[in-house]
Amino acid sequence: MTKRFYKDVAVEVRGVGRAILLDGRPVNTPARKALLLPTDALAEAVAEEWRAQAEMIDPAAMPLTGLANAAIDRIGPGRADFERELSGYGDTDLLYYRAADPEELVQHQAARWDPVLAWARQRFDIDFHLASGVMHQPQPPQTLERLAAALAARDDWALASLARTIPISGSLVLMLAVDEGAITPDEAWQASVLDELWQEQLWGADALAVQAREARGADFASAWRFRELALTQG
Repeated sequence: MTKRFYKDVAVEVRGVGRAILLDGRPVNTPARKALLLPTDALAEAVAEEWRAQAEMIDPAAMPLTGLANAAIDRIGPGRADFERELSGYGDTDLLYYRAADPEELVQHQAARWDPVLAWARQRFDIDFHLASGVMHQPQPPQTLERLAAALAARDDWALASLARTIPISGSLVLMLAVDEGAITPDEAWQASVLDELWQEQLWGADALAVQAREARGADFASAWRFRELALTQG
């Protein structure tokens, strides 16, 4: 952390972007690129993170700023690598791997996960191979190609959000469903931690596990808020 060195935080329109000004000086990313945000809503939210800093600047308390930096410094210059890594989840998606028993868990997974796979089948004209257990089940080549194409169609701001939420949830399909409005972020989060919550019901909660899940959930929520703000014009 570094000591806060500014008093005033403002937003200024610069070309097609919005800059964050600290005492009149524009903020740059860690790679020394201009921190230009695509919408007023995202710019104001990022500015509020800077305003909220106390005597010391805590990057951990500025998730939207961090995601914006990632979109500019990492996603933009390295799109091919990010797309390749994230599209790999299309072959190992959480939703493909089902419990063999108990029957109540089997039904619980089906109730939460099957509607999302049904949406993806219709939306992308693809199919999936499901499996019981954790042994890898290869997916049809067309499925992998079309899920990868769906990622490639996202802009850098969307990909910055997905680069955070796909690894957290373990599901590319769930995250595409959220990004297209088929389900809500909260529904996707609950679906992604279904097995974890089931185990807690059986064996009781572990305080460290709960703490870790809550931290992941906060990161997940911040990433989707970032995505929504990046889409909100005016």
